[in-house]
Amino acid sequence: MPIELKMPALSPTMEEGTLAKWLVKEGDKVNSGDILAEIETDKATMEFEAVDEGTIAKILVPEGAEGVKVGEPIALLAGEGEDVSAAASANPSPPAGEGGAAKQAPGEGATKPAPSPENTAPQSAAPSPSSAAAAPPEQPTARSSPARGEGDRVKASPLARRIAEEKGIDLSSVQGSGPGGRIVKADIEQAPAGAPAAAPARTAAASQPQPAPVSTEIPHETVKLSNMRKTIARRLSEAKQTVPHIYLTVDINLDALLKLRGELNKGLESRGVKLSVNDLLIKGLAQALIEVPECNVSFAGDQLIQYKRADISVAVSIPGGLITPIVANANGKSVSAIAREVHELAARAREGKLQPHEYEGGTASLSNMGMYGIKQFEAIINPPQGMIMAIGAGEKRPYVINDSLQIATVMSATGSFDHRAIDGADGAKLMQAFKWLVENPLGMLA
Repeated sequence: MPIELKMPALSPTMEEGTLAKWLVKEGDKVNSGDILAEIETDKATMEFEAVDEGTIAKILVPEGAEGVKVGEPIALLAGEGEDVSAAASANPSPPAGEGGAAKQAPGEGATKPAPSPENTAPQSAAPSPSSAAAAPPEQPTARSSPARGEGDRVKASPLARRIAEEKGIDLSSVQGSGPGGRIVKADIEQAPAGAPAAAPARTAAASQPQPAPVSTEIPHETVKLSNMRKTIARRLSEAKQTVPHIYLTVDINLDALLKLRGELNKGLESRGVKLSVNDLLIKGLAQALIEVPECNVSFAGDQLIQYKRADISVAVSIPGGLITPIVANANGKSVSAIAREVHELAARAREGKLQPHEYEGGTASLSNMGMYGIKQFEAIINPPQGMIMAIGAGEKRPYVINDSLQIATVMSATGSFDHRAIDGADGAKLMQAFKWLVENPLGMLA
């Protein structure tokens, strides 16, 4: 039997990907560790490695194919001593669905189960259970009572849930005709509309207004959204709908920090290190989070996660979107180490070469738009993080120093806080600590 190579889950949020490029062709012999293909995920383009040795018998998914579900067979590999032509003629096994269904029903939007470690490249994390359930056939059979899963959760296909939300149908009142009483599309279409929906928390997302059609009289072109842009749109919409933001702004005198930066760069010149203002601000935010641990948190339903170190996600603009590589343990690193790491991470981010652990996680974020001359802005929190710091441009402004009006280089910094996890007073303490560290930069180097 040939070995099936399946679309891997290269990140915890990945449900489908684009097979950007095949690096092998049918008939090629491969060894464990060989790079077989480049796969575009919702975050970056990553390499897909072989785990087993053998010969590529058949390529099932062509180069450039989009929307390939996690767990879907993409190629067949003939093992050592196996007849390649016989392996190529084998039919790939369809992913098994819930209740023993072998094939996804037409029109259902469920994804296929994640691949097993035996036939895929190493994975950073498994996909969530909701992304691994396949839908059963939609033909209605004898009625049964609504199926309840673990924790009395109604069993229903993803498409059935979506239609129920749009029609305002309570799933708990619908009898399922699928395997084990699972509710499918046909059950929802036959159910009376108008009952209150069972999942009000998702109603807002399901009923978002659609954009108005573009006038065909205006010259224009249509650009297809990349996986990254789709993910950015989805996550930012969810953040603004589900996270209550509170914004706090302070003006900060940068003159002392700029002077220190100049002195440090002279001392680091022989080592080929050049500090940016942003490197020092990353260090300042990390140190402020340690000093005000009430803001170094994540909201997790009925729990609050308090972090013991500050991992700072740094917003980096790349072609087609934005990604946030992480400077782990920024509070414990020197500014020269932060500068090297940010430079390396940003370069690999623009090349699409970051690994999932380098951009997923983090305890807080920093977004700097000062280089574009933006004076002040309010950034959107990146859940599950509890805050993000938005940095504006440093500019010459009138500023009171020692009770006299002088000219100083001043920037505005705005913290966005998840008000479910962080009180306004604690957010104010963090902004105060950040301001003090930037205006007294030797304090962040101690």
